[in-house]
Amino acid sequence: MSTITTEELSATTLLRFATAGSVDDGKSTLVGRLLHDSKSILTDQLEAVERASASRGAEGPDLALLTDGLRAEREQGITIDVAYRYFATPRRRFILADTPGHVQYTRNMVTGASTAELTVILIDARNGVVEQTRRHAALAALLRVPHVVLAVNKMDLVEYKESVFAAIAEEFTAYALELGVPEVTAIPISALAGDNVVEPSANMDWYGGPTVLEHLETVPVTHDLSHCHARLPVQYVIRPQTSEHPDYRGYAGQIAAGSFRVGESVTVLPSGRASKISGIDLLGKPVDIAWTTQSVTVLLEDDIDISRGDLIVPSKDAPATTQDVEATVCHVADAPLTVGHRVLLKHGTRTVKAIVKDIPSRLTLADLSLHPHPGQLVANDIGRVKIRTAEPLPVDSYADSRRTGSFILIDPNDGTTLTAGMVGESFASPEPVKDAAEDDGWDF
Repeated sequence: MSTITTEELSATTLLRFATAGSVDDGKSTLVGRLLHDSKSILTDQLEAVERASASRGAEGPDLALLTDGLRAEREQGITIDVAYRYFATPRRRFILADTPGHVQYTRNMVTGASTAELTVILIDARNGVVEQTRRHAALAALLRVPHVVLAVNKMDLVEYKESVFAAIAEEFTAYALELGVPEVTAIPISALAGDNVVEPSANMDWYGGPTVLEHLETVPVTHDLSHCHARLPVQYVIRPQTSEHPDYRGYAGQIAAGSFRVGESVTVLPSGRASKISGIDLLGKPVDIAWTTQSVTVLLEDDIDISRGDLIVPSKDAPATTQDVEATVCHVADAPLTVGHRVLLKHGTRTVKAIVKDIPSRLTLADLSLHPHPGQLVANDIGRVKIRTAEPLPVDSYADSRRTGSFILIDPNDGTTLTAGMVGESFASPEPVKDAAEDDGWDF
């Protein structure tokens, strides 16, 4: 078997990032400029954009159309859905999510940034920091996105003045740091003209920092294995029952966090049964070690009862199981989430029945104030919830693991996704009160 070094484990060639900002700040144009100037679009795609631009009376290609693909988006000139795009340069591969800017699509920004390692927040240099800017900064902090880029766009419309850029960067950085954003990199750009997007700007010689693409290519995205909680949600139990492998019994899934090694002692949750890893199969071949995002099949020394929805963890680093989950959530459905709401909670590969016991607070993102005990959350609301599950769940804090510290609530009647949740996350908490659904007769 091959031996893989820690340096190889820590190396990364893929960056997931999202764009956010107010309507008409130029998010889609920035993404289009990145794709165009990095030569990451095909000739027929560019020709299609040129034809669509000409039909709308534009003098040149409207690069925003590379991501605004829905008919409704093109007609309105705004981004409604989250547009995902893949591109690559010689230095790194990228998956980007171009998210909507309108306040009514805040939930889409949560979807796009939930797996991002970096968020680009755009600001129109003419308008400066506005309410939606603060909202997106707050969401980036809440979702614990490790890196934030402030792209001050449309610098060409303010005569490329350094003073305008400096004032906006100072105001935003102070607000972001107050929220707990760990890092802000400010870059003055013109997405339409291409200044500081892929190529350095000749119009802003006072700026000596990286272009947007240069920063995306060089920002460190590593996994500190010494502090990573290893988690493997079981998706499928494999028993081929062939003459070649008559006793084969493997547990397949994608590693959500950390790494696993052959010979390591592990515990299966929620049952609590323990064993040791006797083998790891990756792409049909045995390996000594596997790590985050790899899809593997794990074999154990003991024949214990494991099924889809179970979680395999290192015995020395097993999370506690609980039936009482407190979390910050973003409500994404049109129908409200109310106290006493019966739901399904999906955590990893496990889905259990649950009930909303209380909604302690709703967050006002404009000024980070709390509205205590609102009774319900409506679409795009962010608030605190207390949930009681029918079965114990091994949940991590979202601060420790964005994968195993998150969940979704599902409508049991039609399968609609209601809410995205982050275990333990909170800006602040109001005074505790008696659970509103404490005496409703439910026995779990």
